[in-house]
Amino acid sequence: MLKSKELVYFKIDNSLNPSNFFKMQEGIYESLISKLVQSKLDDLDQEVFFVDKKPIDKTEAKDVLSQYFSVVLKRALSYLSGENAVLRQIELVNKIILLIKEELDEEDFDQDLLALNTSFLTAIYSKLDLGVSDFQAFLKSITPESRLIFSSLITGGGGPKKLQMDGELQKEISSSDRIDFLVSFIKWEGLRLLMPQLEDFTNRGGKLRMITTTYVGATDAKSVEFLSKLPNTEVKVSYNTKNERVHVKAYLFYRNTGFHTAYIGSSNLSKSALTKGLEWNVKLSNQEIPHVIETAQHTFDTYWNSKDFETYYHLRHSEKLKTALKEGRFGGGEAIEINLGYFDLKPYTFQEEILEKLEVERTVHGRFRNLLVAATGTGKTIISAFDFKRFYQKNPAAKLLFVAHRKEILQQAMGAFRGVLKDNNFGELWVDGEEPTQYKQLFASVQTLNNRLEGLELSEGYFDFIIVDEVHHISASSYRPILHKFAPQILLGLTATPERMDGADILEDFCDHIAAEIRLPEALNQKLLSPFNYFGISDTVDISQVSWSRGRYVPSELSNLYTSNDQRVGNIIKSLDKYVTDIQEVRALGFCVSQEHAQFMAEKFHLAGLRADYLVSSRNDNRKEIRNRLKKKDINYLFVVDIFNEGVDIPEIDTVLFLRPTESLTVFLQQLGRGLRLADGKDCLTVLDFVGNARSEYDFEGKFRAMIGKTNTSIKSELDRNFQHVPLGCSIILERQARETILKNISASISPNRNQLIQKIRNFQHQSELPLTLKNFIQLYQYPLEIIYKRGVWQRLTFEAGVATEPDSTNEKYWQSCVGKKWLSTESYSYFKFILGLAKKNFQVVIDDLSAIEKTMCLMLHYDFWQNAGGFKSLETSIKAIGKNQGLVKEMIEVLEISIDQIGFMELEINLPYEQPLKVHSRYTRDQILAAFGFSSFESKSSNREGVAESSELNTELLFIDLNKSDEHYSPTTMYEDYALNETLFHWQSQNSARPDSGKGLSYVRHKASGKRILLFVREEKQNQYKNTLGYVFIGEGNLQDHYGSKPMSINWELNEPIPPFLYQASAKLSAG
Repeated sequence: MLKSKELVYFKIDNSLNPSNFFKMQEGIYESLISKLVQSKLDDLDQEVFFVDKKPIDKTEAKDVLSQYFSVVLKRALSYLSGENAVLRQIELVNKIILLIKEELDEEDFDQDLLALNTSFLTAIYSKLDLGVSDFQAFLKSITPESRLIFSSLITGGGGPKKLQMDGELQKEISSSDRIDFLVSFIKWEGLRLLMPQLEDFTNRGGKLRMITTTYVGATDAKSVEFLSKLPNTEVKVSYNTKNERVHVKAYLFYRNTGFHTAYIGSSNLSKSALTKGLEWNVKLSNQEIPHVIETAQHTFDTYWNSKDFETYYHLRHSEKLKTALKEGRFGGGEAIEINLGYFDLKPYTFQEEILEKLEVERTVHGRFRNLLVAATGTGKTIISAFDFKRFYQKNPAAKLLFVAHRKEILQQAMGAFRGVLKDNNFGELWVDGEEPTQYKQLFASVQTLNNRLEGLELSEGYFDFIIVDEVHHISASSYRPILHKFAPQILLGLTATPERMDGADILEDFCDHIAAEIRLPEALNQKLLSPFNYFGISDTVDISQVSWSRGRYVPSELSNLYTSNDQRVGNIIKSLDKYVTDIQEVRALGFCVSQEHAQFMAEKFHLAGLRADYLVSSRNDNRKEIRNRLKKKDINYLFVVDIFNEGVDIPEIDTVLFLRPTESLTVFLQQLGRGLRLADGKDCLTVLDFVGNARSEYDFEGKFRAMIGKTNTSIKSELDRNFQHVPLGCSIILERQARETILKNISASISPNRNQLIQKIRNFQHQSELPLTLKNFIQLYQYPLEIIYKRGVWQRLTFEAGVATEPDSTNEKYWQSCVGKKWLSTESYSYFKFILGLAKKNFQVVIDDLSAIEKTMCLMLHYDFWQNAGGFKSLETSIKAIGKNQGLVKEMIEVLEISIDQIGFMELEINLPYEQPLKVHSRYTRDQILAAFGFSSFESKSSNREGVAESSELNTELLFIDLNKSDEHYSPTTMYEDYALNETLFHWQSQNSARPDSGKGLSYVRHKASGKRILLFVREEKQNQYKNTLGYVFIGEGNLQDHYGSKPMSINWELNEPIPPFLYQASAKLSAG
């Protein structure tokens, strides 16, 4: 056994020489462990070496095993040399194929046997009308030098033995049946090199699709116009001149023979890039690495179906193209007023989700006073305009009042509403002496409105829709008279923060509830905000012993710690010097715990030779002056306590310092938002967060979740992988000690053990003045229900904490399993509402009094609770038995009410020729779905665990789709099999046996003619971050739009309803941006 750091030698499988052994190096591997490798691993001393292994992922097994075997086979074939080498190699390959045939008892493999005198088939062409006199010369002119079955690297730059991109592309075009090009720009001098081949290709019926952009104005308009006039050709253009969305250079060639190729690299369609530039382009063959070609194809199709790229029609778009190219070359120049009425404005996907949540608040939850929270610059006003538009379309006579505190806001808002409504006459201003002619659509300042309120002869119900913008800036005493005067059907409040600067509670006016929040990552991905680079800095101060009260550290104790520590100030300045380009050239905002702390920091920075000041409530008189000094860089550092101080609303801020722990996630996001405003010359926001040893109550997980957005991976997993899912252009980097502190905190908070959870229940009375209920507890500690029910049922946990009497244990284990395995995987208003109705009647149901759909939902509930078939005399007896434990029923009601309140999407009805209880866009478990469609009955539970379930009785097939099939976070061979091309088009890969000319595959092709219904159920992956099995979102009925391939087939299903916004991001994994 080896005990030193000397490593054994063993053969790595990528060498064909059996005597060639490589040193077993320390490092990372991704290799199957062969018998030889295992023997060498056995020789390693486990006390000296770490050896890590993991099981083979079953969805990737076929790929990694075939890859391994191809290396072994290649080595084996190399042993067969001499005069009859090829013949002997063919015989060996045939023997292996026959062995596979015998093992699988599958006749199809007979067709794969090679003739002993086999050779390469290189072409089949009809002699009739081919029109060439020398077939071999013709073949040479269209066959790429780089071959069809091998991948290679073309490095360009000329030279006698180097292939040139232009020559290879000419031959690829001439031998293809379909072509897709995706390039940042097209130059005329480059295009004309390929012009004869493209003209010939499109004239003989070849289909050409081209995507390009107007970025930096590099494209020649003449090139786009020429291409758009070719037959069988469609060109799409991105007119986004502000942000570079496409930097890809890809040329994809498809052949009916199945030999597809692609070139992906650095060459745009320009003469220099195709002929003499030092460009690198990888040629890919689908015969060698098919999954990469497929990924390129799927990605192109997704871009092609994206709203970001518009089809170019010469007569209609010529001027638009030239204007965009000019703007791309020279920038926007002077700001010009754009008539938004000319554009068809549409909300982003994340804005659609907000709009849906607002609709759910009103139609489902009955809350018509809605508060929308979002950082400045993320489109709150546009969302309010789209929200009003929906109301306005249903109520054309609706009267609108939009209230704000500044004229500029009112002017911008009126412009936004005119653009969204496509009505340049919509609305009138009432501010600074401007008087409206009528009060139907009013954009009024709060000051003007209050001054004229008493004399306003309007009834309380006159305005149907009132919007109050920037609520946090308006004192409660000034806007509440307006709310007392009027009682609209809908009140919408827009704010950057629900925490008010005058101490009043905004939520009181909005049903004590935030209706919707614009998530930071989504706004960043749409480039509505400046990207951030977040650095977690190891702090020198230990705050784990600072008192914690009412959900926060005691501020006075923190302040005393921070203001008596000069070493910490030195660490802060040292970190600034390390992470910012020039500490004398920043505009930095530092958030402090108290006025004393802010003053202390400003003075210490000043002593260190840095220009600094502080702004607190006692210095409000200097607010404007200090603000201007920071804007002009007369000072570089401004230390503040109160984020609501308008004096720090400066878009040019490029650095934010978190000099204290921010317990409120909302406050943290608003503080961060102060630096996320877009500004000229600002590439990104630098964030320095000083992370000290914190109390376990401090919520690091929520902070990082807010920054990276919605994923099904845990924050601990994200941290382990260095935060791979940050928004576009952003990064999160943690210093070693800060990383360990955060990891320790997160590990404790996301998975508290039973004793820790009980201790928190016991301490609740010291942290909150609210009564101890499940809802109040999870709100205080920001725990999802998954955390609670992994440790026990609520009534049992409260008893063990000594704050409740001993509960009845009847059905307790069934209830815990029901919540943990079923209800936490379900999101359905109608289903939960039905169960809530039963629970409030103590489950005393008479089955014969129920409708057919209600009976089916009872069957779903039976399997949720008992999880097995039968077990009772009847379904009615089963449901009644759930109500035996009154304490648990009370707990069930609370869990159901919490779950219903968290639903933020609209359920949709589906029109089928039979009755079933499931609603489109709701999420259900597989067992619920199988019960709903009759695969399970009370007496018999379906054992179906396949990707499809077909009911001949209903003439319906259910597709169960996992977007991420592999347990690996990134699996290139499986992750792009099923995905959304756009909101209403879903790409699905069938079972491996399906072919379009027979059996199951043919039934898909003919499903419309046969009346067969195809219903799609989609989930992001198998488990969520808490290891709970995810339910499937019912995305409705699919109709076959087109298909290609065989064994498996690739099918594009056209959906009757758009994919819900909350699922679209995960579904559209190949979309641009």
